[in-house]
Amino acid sequence: MPELSRRRRFLILGICCLSLLIVGMDNSIVNIALTSIHQDLGASLSGLQWTIDAYTVVLASLLMFAGSTADRLGRRRLFQIGLGVFALGSLLCSLAPTLGWLIAFRVVQAVGGSMLNPVALSIVTNVFTEPKERARAIGVWGSVVGLSIGLGPVVGGSLIDAINWRAIFWVNIPIGLAALVLTALYVPESRAAHPRRPDPVGQLLIIALLAGSTFAIIESPRWGWTSPDTLVAGGIAVVALVALLAYEPQRAEPLLDLRFFRSVPFAGATVIAVCSFAAYSGFLFLNTLYLQEVRGLRPLVAGVCTLPIAAMTAVLPPISGRIVASRGARIPMLLAGLLLCVGAVTLVPLSASESYWWLTVSYLVFGAGFGLVNAPITNTAVSGMPREQAGTAAAVASTSRQVGATLGVAIIGTVLASQLNGPLPTGFVAASRAAWWVIAVLGLAVLAFGLLSTGRRADATAQRTARLMAEERVPVLAD
Repeated sequence: MPELSRRRRFLILGICCLSLLIVGMDNSIVNIALTSIHQDLGASLSGLQWTIDAYTVVLASLLMFAGSTADRLGRRRLFQIGLGVFALGSLLCSLAPTLGWLIAFRVVQAVGGSMLNPVALSIVTNVFTEPKERARAIGVWGSVVGLSIGLGPVVGGSLIDAINWRAIFWVNIPIGLAALVLTALYVPESRAAHPRRPDPVGQLLIIALLAGSTFAIIESPRWGWTSPDTLVAGGIAVVALVALLAYEPQRAEPLLDLRFFRSVPFAGATVIAVCSFAAYSGFLFLNTLYLQEVRGLRPLVAGVCTLPIAAMTAVLPPISGRIVASRGARIPMLLAGLLLCVGAVTLVPLSASESYWWLTVSYLVFGAGFGLVNAPITNTAVSGMPREQAGTAAAVASTSRQVGATLGVAIIGTVLASQLNGPLPTGFVAASRAAWWVIAVLGLAVLAFGLLSTGRRADATAQRTARLMAEERVPVLAD
């Protein structure tokens, strides 16, 4: 790739950040629209869960596949396809006549979304070759994540109040199309020198594992844990997991390299990513229902109420990153787990007329925990790994985040449904107590695995794993 001017490099960063903005904003926007979707389309609680999880299941399943495909076919090409598919999926979602069609069109959105963030980050890292400038670009990237989370509820609430829930999908279309045109004009094409070969069997097994487990969890309150449908879905997930564990080690270039899990820091970071994002997605899911169904707040007001979470998510990641750089990952990891747990516990005695000051404090505490956790996840995942393996390790950590987001909505929604007696507005407060405790336990899990995965013994396993992988000389994904 020829050397690009500084101005063009930062223009490319801005284009890539547009994709991050619409994908990041989309999740929080849809959360704030759940009550409106419930009222307009007559969605059940499980239907609302699928509105979120149909997107995250597909996104989690395809992230690594999209990254390797972009390395092989061209990053700019796949990025443009992703922008077009995401914009098309957004348009279709806005036109969905029924809940079933909305869920189907969310899958289309997710297929496009899987080609955006990992590919865009790969474009950024290839354009910014100077270490200090690349670090600055990644810092801007991280700030846009917080901005997108903060804007989502407010923008979504404004659109729902002014028009209806369908308008939340319109915002993606002009931004996506603008990014598509700008990409064609300014982003150079790039490919990996030695791209990873496709692994279609591994890809299908991962889809079956995530879809089967999510289906079984979400639908079990309606059908029962021992019903044929639940057992079949759970059985598919178990068979897919066993097959994945048996098949992937046999491949020279597996989609999911299981050797990574010999490293305690990597395995711990994976579990922490799942637990922290499960807690966060479950927390947002519960609070959206509480603020609108129980308190009767308009979507815009409900969105404003959640701004303390967004503020902490935007402000604390750079601070956490500096602590990781100077003191290591353990301190922010332990603080994150503690704050996630405390934030959830403060909402266990929640009432239908809870003080907004108490809610704000709870949101600030929980948001602080989530804001601290992301930097140490990535750092711990790549800790001790050879440089050529770091990108693949980070991709697995990113996938783990989406798996956590999927499981959080599935599990928390299922716990809520199993405790619910009567309609949501009257039964939510009592039914949600167990769900808040589940989120608190997820916070404790972050704390426990943070402690286990950041000590000297854990670091020694990472170094041992790196040596073994270097000795085995298996081909790896190259940037």
